[in-house]
This record gives sequence, structure tokens and C-alpha cells, in this order.
Amino acid sequence: MSSTLLEVTRASHEEIERLERLIVKDMQNEPASSKDRLFQSHRVRDMIDTITTTTEKLIDIYEDKDNARKDEIAALGGQTATGTNVFSAFYDRLKEIREYHRKHPAARVVDANEEYEELLKEEPRIEFRGEEAFGRYLDLHELYNDYINSKFGEPIEYSAYLDVFSEPHKIPRKSKLTRQYREYLENLLEYLIYFFERTEPLQDLNRIFSKLSTDFEERWSNGMVEGWENDNGENGNVPTQHAVIDLDYYSTVEELMEVGPEMLKEALGALGLKTGGTVLQRSERLFLTKHTPVEQLDRKHFAKGSHRPEQNAAPVAPKEADNSKEIALLEAKLRKMCELLHETIVRTKENVEKKQALTYEEMEAEREEEEVQADTESDDDEQQIYNPLKLPMGWDGKPIPYWLYKLHGLGQEFKCEICGNHSYWGRRAFERHFKEWRHQHGMRCLGIPNTKNFNEITSIKEAKILWERIQERQGLNKWRPDLEEEYEDKEGNIYNKKTYTDLQRQGLI
Repeated sequence: MSSTLLEVTRASHEEIERLERLIVKDMQNEPASSKDRLFQSHRVRDMIDTITTTTEKLIDIYEDKDNARKDEIAALGGQTATGTNVFSAFYDRLKEIREYHRKHPAARVVDANEEYEELLKEEPRIEFRGEEAFGRYLDLHELYNDYINSKFGEPIEYSAYLDVFSEPHKIPRKSKLTRQYREYLENLLEYLIYFFERTEPLQDLNRIFSKLSTDFEERWSNGMVEGWENDNGENGNVPTQHAVIDLDYYSTVEELMEVGPEMLKEALGALGLKTGGTVLQRSERLFLTKHTPVEQLDRKHFAKGSHRPEQNAAPVAPKEADNSKEIALLEAKLRKMCELLHETIVRTKENVEKKQALTYEEMEAEREEEEVQADTESDDDEQQIYNPLKLPMGWDGKPIPYWLYKLHGLGQEFKCEICGNHSYWGRRAFERHFKEWRHQHGMRCLGIPNTKNFNEITSIKEAKILWERIQERQGLNKWRPDLEEEYEDKEGNIYNKKTYTDLQRQGLI
């Protein structure tokens, strides 16, 4: 039934909205452990990828390069080659729907919400090595072996390598311009990127590397790339001694042989000469270029398909400069990845140093203890509390006993109109609320003092009537000086003010 292009468009929009709601719902749940956090991140990443793919399909539909969408909209309006016939299009569509339900009488509406809700319970499959402990540690043993067995590396312990591998600028530049170092750098960077994508799937590495490349280009042009500074102040101008071997330091072929077959091969290849043969033959072939310009050498010394250069090592510089720039960019990316994984690197080093002081049995026991502890914490958090009577929670996070619930009368509801119809459960909470801020604020808004006279009064009308009566009573008991003020004459007789004044006027006092 969803064969039409418009129905596909509607279903795609619906799918995107459902996935967006699921992402929000999933991110609102706080993961109980690092494992759950990892599962949550990968679920969200998968849903984001699905949204991206669906959006790309929608863009293709809206661009309508083949005019299929336009034709379908026209067909819905009854436009045909012979003219416009709305009723014909309507009845054709009705016939198609009836035919579909006739062929599929058992067809039912499937609730898509249930299917999408299952995504929140899904545990994505994430592949980690045993040494990585589900993303807690790095496993650089293979790259460590490549480092200590290379010419640019040094024989050090694995724990020391964890401090060194993030500092490629300390390696001599002459050792960097080799294929072995470049392959090592590429493999190391590839592993770190793969590890980061598994542990932090929501991070956008493309955006990070794009910004890094922009900054790198600026620093490279200014000669400010760490480990690649030179005398000319520009990284692009690579000195000749890095492109080919400087023969001024060697006086005989035997001394040149000490350089090694690999360096000889690279120097010969850079000059376009043949790179085969023994170490002696390579040294002799390269030594010829010390006193004879390359363009004057016999054709038999050059490799097939190569051309004689116009001057010694001149054509090598641009190629070598590009190679140096690519290696420097790889180093910059490596340093950035080490910054992003700094905590993991520190944790890995601490784990390696701790394992060096443990026996195999102790390491296995510790690993099993960590797994059991993680499973226990996850089970405790995931366990649902059974509370069918909806009893209040106690200090331990569990429902209080039912007898205590009945004793305090927590099933009785008291509403206070003065408090904005707020409900209080239990007599104790109701009596206590008269001294709390909510009730005091309500009385203040009514212009009535919150005294003991108004306890148990919850109705605004009753509170106002009582306040009027109190004011009236206070009027009867008001101080009246003419009747209550007392005076005393010379004989000691006591009169009130009114009587004393009358007698005084009559001259009797």
C-alpha cells in the first residue's frame, strides 16, 4: 500500500520524527554503568545514521530529477493525456485499494511504536579485545612491537612506550622520512580512531579533523609545526640532505656501505637510479654521483622509465616536501587523538603498572571480581520495586509498611483552599502545614494575620468571615477613655473621667 512516492515521503518523515523522539527519550535516562552508557551512545549513533540516510532519500525525492513526484501529483488530480478526469482517478485508486484488501484479507495495522520502543532495549554489538576491557584500556602491544623493532624506535618497556608514542616530534626528522615510519604512524592513527569511534560514537571526528587541517595548513606555511622547523623558516622547503644522502661526509664506498641497504635504496630511488643489487653495488652506484653530475651518468645506471634530472636532487625536493607535509599532518592528528584519549591512556598505564606487580591468578581473580561487581550494580539498578498500593517511599528507597501507612492515616486527603487547593496526606502533615510557608503566603495575600485563631480553617470564605468577627469583637473591647480613665479627688474618692468632669463643672468638687 506504500508503493506511491507520496506515501514513501510521508512514511520517511514519520520515521524521522519517531527516531528523534526515541533519541530524546533514551538520552533522558541516566545510564547505571559505563557499559550502559556505551550501549546508549551506540543506540543513539545508529538512530542518527538512520535519520541521515532517510533524509538523503527525501532530498532525492524532493529534487525530483525524473519528474516522478510531479507526475504522481498530477495523476492524483485526474490529469491524463486526454484531459482532466478527477472521478476516474478516484475510482481507479479505490479499485486498487479494494483489490489489495481482497488479496490480503488478514492484513492488520501494525503499531510502529512497539517496534521502535524495542530499539531502546537493544544492546548493540561492540567488538573489543580482551586487553581493552570493554573500552577501559588501550591495546597497543602490536604497535609497541613495531616501534621497538624499527630504526626510529628504541628498546623500552611497554609502560614507557605509553608515554612516548604520543610524542612523535621527539623522533629525529631523518628517521621520519621512511616508509617504515609512515606505515607505523598510519597504523597507530587508524587504531586510535577505531578505538575512539567505539568508545565515543557521538563525537564527530570529521569536524574535529577538518578544523585541525585548517590550523595545520596555516602553521605549516609559517614553519611553526612542532618537530618540522628548519633553517629557512618554511616547512615546504626541505633541505637536500633529507632528500638524498650527503656524500660529502663519505670518502670511500666502504664508509657509504655503513648507511644500510634501505637508506641506499631510498637515495638511489630519489635520484632515479637503479635500486637493486647488493649493498656494495648500491654504494658504488650512489658514490658515482659524488664527483659526476647525475645528468652526465651513463644511461645504464638509471631505472626503467626514469628521466635524467637537470641538476642533482632538484626533482626530489617537491616530492619530498609533499611527503614531509603528509607525515607532519599524520603526527598532528595523532597528537589530537592522544588529547581526546588522555584519560584512557593514563588509565591504561596505571593498569599496566598494577599488572606487573600481580601474578596471573591474582589478575584473573581481579578481572572476575570486576565483572561480578558490574553485573551486580546493573541488576540492582534495573530491578523494579513492587508497589501495587502506591505506598510512600521510606528512607531506604522502599515502600513503608502498610500498618505504618494506616497508623498515620496517610490514606486521608486534606485539601486547603488557602494553599491553592494543595493536598496534604495524613492528619499530621495537615496540622503541620498551618505553620509552613505555603499557608502563610496564602494568608498574607488575603491580608489576614496567620494566628492560632485560624487553625483548621482551610476555606477562604470562612477565614474572611472569622477575621470580620474578630475585628468587631475588638471594637467592643476598645479602650474608652471617658468611661475607663479614672480620677481621684482630695478626699480619695475615685471617679471615671466623665463623672469627675460633671462634678467639677457643678462646683461640687
